[in-house]
Amino acid sequence: MVFGPFDPSGSDGLPADAVTCARLGCHGLAAVTALTVQDTAGIEEIHPVSPDLLDDQARCLLEDMSVQAIKVGGLYTAETASVAAQVAADYSQVPLVLHLGQRAPVPTDAADEDEADDLLAATLELVLPQTDLVIIEHLRLAQWHADGDIDIGDAPSPMHALVAAGAQWVLVLGSPQRPGHFANVLLGPNGQTHTWPWQTPPDRNGDAGGLAATAITAMLARGLDMPEAVRQGLAHADASVAASFLPGMGRRIPNRIQPQ
Repeated sequence: MVFGPFDPSGSDGLPADAVTCARLGCHGLAAVTALTVQDTAGIEEIHPVSPDLLDDQARCLLEDMSVQAIKVGGLYTAETASVAAQVAADYSQVPLVLHLGQRAPVPTDAADEDEADDLLAATLELVLPQTDLVIIEHLRLAQWHADGDIDIGDAPSPMHALVAAGAQWVLVLGSPQRPGHFANVLLGPNGQTHTWPWQTPPDRNGDAGGLAATAITAMLARGLDMPEAVRQGLAHADASVAASFLPGMGRRIPNRIQPQ
């Protein structure tokens, strides 16, 4: 099951996630968090779904079918974050993947900034402690740390702080290792780490974190353990991005149905 927005361009969000799930041998279920007005260039408007509707839809599906893994991404209000957290708590036996990286327009006034702050706080306080895996891009994590949104306390890094806050595993995408070299780094509950090369995406490609998160969730649903699920999910995401195509005047779209 995927909690996320409906992106009408098919670049990201639920339509794209459905393709990824099918390509990897899973049947994807959708809990729509928002409808967007957008094209391949970017998002113009976001219309969040009411918390009650989101809760009803998610529980209707969960009571009907046996869900093997849940991905949460694209939460746009603190109230929808609360719904996702409540659902996760009621289905704590199901692996939960949280992608901290949804695309959204830049806040234009103080009210927008306050809403964004409330959403981040609710996500970190309510959803993150229940996750089996948190996925975040290095630049976003570094920015949150610089802005004081993540308090690392005694943790050696913001990545370790997410584990200390309750996440079982944390995957940071594009983490700098040495000048000119980057890696995807997975940190586990006992401090163990796994690294994979980070592939520089072709020009005009957008954020591929959501694609990686969905692919990894599909691998967990198929019963793989965490390091192997991450390895295979990242490999699928890298291949999809490498085969991306340009259907419009904006960003390239990963080819999610490329041959394995």
